[in-house]
Amino acid sequence: MARRALIIIPTYNERDNVERVAADFLAPVEGSELLFVDDASPDGTGQVLDAIAAREPRVHVLHRPGKLGLGTAYLDGFRWGLERSYRLIVEMDADFSHDPRHLPRLVELAEAGADLVVGSRYIDGGGTINWGLARQFISRAGGRYARTVLGFAIKDPTSGFVCYRRETLERIDLSSVRSNGYGFQIEMKYRVHRAGMRIVETPIVFEDRRVGQSKMSGAIAAEALWMVWRLRLSRIARD
Repeated sequence: MARRALIIIPTYNERDNVERVAADFLAPVEGSELLFVDDASPDGTGQVLDAIAAREPRVHVLHRPGKLGLGTAYLDGFRWGLERSYRLIVEMDADFSHDPRHLPRLVELAEAGADLVVGSRYIDGGGTINWGLARQFISRAGGRYARTVLGFAIKDPTSGFVCYRRETLERIDLSSVRSNGYGFQIEMKYRVHRAGMRIVETPIVFEDRRVGQSKMSGAIAAEALWMVWRLRLSRIARD
């Protein structure tokens, strides 16, 4: 029998967060399980996760040998979940910028037939907390740039709070996904769009991380900029 939902949470130096994440992220959706994908965090996050998993059967840990990037962490998590017959697969951050109170709505919309549900900051009811004007401008301008170049209507293409039906991921050639930073989020949504599948956005409120340091960098932002044009000129766009 297929399990209901797997929530994938990449971690790198999130030792101070993961105990509470494990408790708070499991509660909202009955029958959900967590998969932490840890990139050999030097602060000992992996060991803390192993201790949590030892006492909580709904928590699983996938250890990777080093810091291999956000995109590949999700791809490894997707494959892990598909091999174990979860019906739904959710992406979330480990820093509570994604509020777990929004989880039931994402799952509900996917179970109602959406192929991909996007937690959106930029539709009615969505928003951000503790963001400066510069960050708000960069985020909105980046989303507008991606929509214009790629020709799709998703209001929040960089959102990392999403829920896939397993059939959606099975229709995508995961081995051909190349983006490994925040551009990964744009590429995955574009692939779902090009495959003609149904994408639904639901409002979320995104709060800047409460503990630890942001993983965003100039190199990650630059990758997203050129990746959009690579997608536009790729075989995906021509199919």
